[in-house]
Amino acid sequence: QVQLVESGGGLVQAGGSLRLSCAASGRIRSIDRMGWYRQAPGNQRALVAQITSADSTNYADSVKGRFTISRDNAKNTVYLQMNSLKPEDTAVYSCNVLIVMEMGGTFSHWGQGTQVTVSS
Repeated sequence: QVQLVESGGGLVQAGGSLRLSCAASGRIRSIDRMGWYRQAPGNQRALVAQITSADSTNYADSVKGRFTISRDNAKNTVYLQMNSLKPEDTAVYSCNVLIVMEMGGTFSHWGQGTQVTVSS
């Protein structure tokens, strides 16, 4: 079993910053890619940022230069530093982690989601 616990969402004014965290725990052998997705009302869930086990990153065009994804392998945690937030960043943010299990097999796991609201 694996658990993903997210934290760091909330309400912030435009131009402000937030830092999201997503910590994985359980019978984990290793973690491959880690990423953040977001879904605004009426929209499909979309990739925000992703980081591989080799620390290669990619970002949605809309967040490049404002958001930074990072990971702490010792803590099985992925972070999303969000700066210069805009009202259009308002969404539920969810982490997604590709985990190699102790007993074998590789599975994609989702966090519970955390609300980020940016006021104008």
